[in-house]
Amino acid sequence: MEGDAPVEPLVMAAPLGFEGFFRSSHPRLVAIALPLSGDVDTARDLAQEALLRTYRAWPKVSTLDQPGAWTRRVLLNLAVDVSRRRRRESAANGRAFAPDSDVADTSVVDQSFWVAVRALPALQRSSVVLHYVDDMSVADVAAVLEVSEGTVKTSLHRARQTLAKTLEVRDE
Repeated sequence: MEGDAPVEPLVMAAPLGFEGFFRSSHPRLVAIALPLSGDVDTARDLAQEALLRTYRAWPKVSTLDQPGAWTRRVLLNLAVDVSRRRRRESAANGRAFAPDSDVADTSVVDQSFWVAVRALPALQRSSVVLHYVDDMSVADVAAVLEVSEGTVKTSLHRARQTLAKTLEVRDE
């Protein structure tokens, strides 16, 4: 990561070209993908794949008002695919191996909070990551997810409630 690359705003001018877009977007995309995937290598792969798809569609994407939003949406969709694949693999492994088996998934080192976030429904999970990790406003999250601001607010509220219950957080 380059320390002097600016953080890519949600609305970005296309004159930077794809190379400039890539350099400014890549660190933020990895930061968004990390809590969704729980694994640095997977986060990097997700960011790389999202940027590859952006590159392939660059003639169209570069004309959009928010090319960063388009790329984030691709990243979120890819993260959902990875999550689904992991659940299917986990279920298959559960059927194949006895519960007391020595087989363990050591590729993912999870903190309890991000484990709980990854367990949220896709819209809530995406809203939480974009709002809290990517520091987006509710309006920007709504634009990326292509939903209303009210839907984002409701998703964030429900996510906070679920996380509080899951993590046994009490109001003091």
